[in-house]
Amino acid sequence: MTTRGELISVRVAKKSSETEDIASFELVPVEGTLPEFTAGAHVDVHLPSGLIRQYSLLNAPNEVAGYRIAVLQETAGRGGSLEMHRKVHQGDCLAISAPRNAFRLADNADSSVLIAGGIGITPMLAMTEELWRRKTDFVLHYLSRSRGRAAFLALLEDRPFASSIHFSFDDEATSPIDLASLIGPSAPRRHLYVCGPSGMINAVRSRAVQTGWDEAVVHSEQFTPVAPVLRPEQQGFEVVIRSKSASYFIPPDKTIAQVLKENGMRIPTSCEQGICGTCLTRVIEGIPEHRDQLLTDEERAMNQEMTICCSRALSPRLVLDL
Repeated sequence: MTTRGELISVRVAKKSSETEDIASFELVPVEGTLPEFTAGAHVDVHLPSGLIRQYSLLNAPNEVAGYRIAVLQETAGRGGSLEMHRKVHQGDCLAISAPRNAFRLADNADSSVLIAGGIGITPMLAMTEELWRRKTDFVLHYLSRSRGRAAFLALLEDRPFASSIHFSFDDEATSPIDLASLIGPSAPRRHLYVCGPSGMINAVRSRAVQTGWDEAVVHSEQFTPVAPVLRPEQQGFEVVIRSKSASYFIPPDKTIAQVLKENGMRIPTSCEQGICGTCLTRVIEGIPEHRDQLLTDEERAMNQEMTICCSRALSPRLVLDL
């Protein structure tokens, strides 16, 4: 395997237009083989410009001859999707991270409900393949503005589990979507997964809890960044690094990761928005102010881990296991 540091060198074996604004990319290793991955995993793609973006792996987990990702072109985004669409072509080489999974299928589930909105279908493609392999009961609801904007329709309609997939298109609907019907009733060992725009995710999570679902079995993932908001009156705080017995002051206009890097520490970061989990760090002492989109409410309440790329402190002092 050819790597640059901890990165994997891959070549774009094929670039395909899935819809007017969604392109898929098949990535194969420049040398050797690719690491195995689990359904719901994503990789960091390091673009030629230096931007780093996260994309879910959509092929079946047992297909490791190559990885497949899909990218929605967002003209009002931060530039990564435009670069993938306009400047990355078949035959080009890229660097990617090894797969990571913050959207993992539960091992103990007897049944699963999957709800995908738009480009949120990408991790669900791998999940349906894995659930079918496990012979586990599931249903997938795929929501899109129209058939023309829904990627991978033909692929899904051709799968042996096509009867477990239901499509909903805004321009064909005669009434608003009934989220409660899509989500269905909670049951022992039933899990719910949702991926798509943040508004849809929040609506599904909220409706699920209202209808009796335990939040612990409701899983979501989104790669839409939410920029940290620094309040003018907010004071800085102290961070103590246990392994170094050293402390650092974190001012209101800098993150923990930024300050630690400025002081010579090697801190792995990727999205810098609390999405991917690269910088997830154990908290030994103190109360974090969680600003990530990764941890569940239960995990946040435990205050055992935090994303140091964006989260801050509610206490004057944090002790971190670094």
